[in-house]
Amino acid sequence: MVTLQRLGISRGPAIFQGILCALSLLAFGACSTRLINAPISDRFEASALASQLALAPSSPPPGYYRVKLGDTLYRIALEHGQHYQDVVAWNHLQSSSQIAVDQLLRVVPPGAEPAPNTPGVSTAPVADGAVEVRSLDGGGANLYGAPVASIGPSAQTAVPAARAMAFAWPVRGPILGTFDELKNKGLDIGGIVGTPISAAAEGRVVYAGNGLRGYGNLIIIKHDVTFLTAYAHNRALFVKEGEAVAKGQKIAEMGNSDANRVMLHFEVRQQGKPVDPMKYLSTPQ
Repeated sequence: MVTLQRLGISRGPAIFQGILCALSLLAFGACSTRLINAPISDRFEASALASQLALAPSSPPPGYYRVKLGDTLYRIALEHGQHYQDVVAWNHLQSSSQIAVDQLLRVVPPGAEPAPNTPGVSTAPVADGAVEVRSLDGGGANLYGAPVASIGPSAQTAVPAARAMAFAWPVRGPILGTFDELKNKGLDIGGIVGTPISAAAEGRVVYAGNGLRGYGNLIIIKHDVTFLTAYAHNRALFVKEGEAVAKGQKIAEMGNSDANRVMLHFEVRQQGKPVDPMKYLSTPQ
């Protein structure tokens, strides 16, 4: 017993050292495990990041547009020179409000070729695949001359092919703002409330309403497959979607809807892109 006690006493430090060594080995093993696993974890995170990047939105293919935050279908259609109801139909949407950020939308008719160097814009006459467009009052208007089940080819009314355009002044008045690619997409013409606004050329109304922020009561007329004109900030509208209009026909009255003063904001768009109206207006004021 005494020998064992002495042995225990004499070997106590050795046992203690052994325990320390064992603990050190365990700690080292744990550290080793962490050191070995760290690169695996890093590789996993890198792989996950790569996967996310692979799924990130890329440039849309020609003829398509990727929805951005704040977009509306009305504005997308305007920017691409299309009728918003056609964009709804081409993308099988339930309504004009059914879009989401990063969604890919077709903005040219199925089968149409986008214009060179202008992705998402069609320069070819609209043919098969267009849809029936209904006006706001519930009446139907076959805007693009597409086949409809109950209507034969002889009843179609096609949008004219592209041609050199000479627009008439939609209203006479002081020029408040001229075209600027960065600040002003059109021409601002002053006047008094109620002044008649006329169609700058014959065409068909593809939009009449106030669904585009910043434009107020707005009318958009499509003149052919290339040109459309827009008339904004009106007090009252006198035409409906799908309605054919003649050059010089009264379509609205001047106002200040969604504007800080009474004026007409007039835009000319070529293949959806804003261009300087002064280059297309037939005569000076």
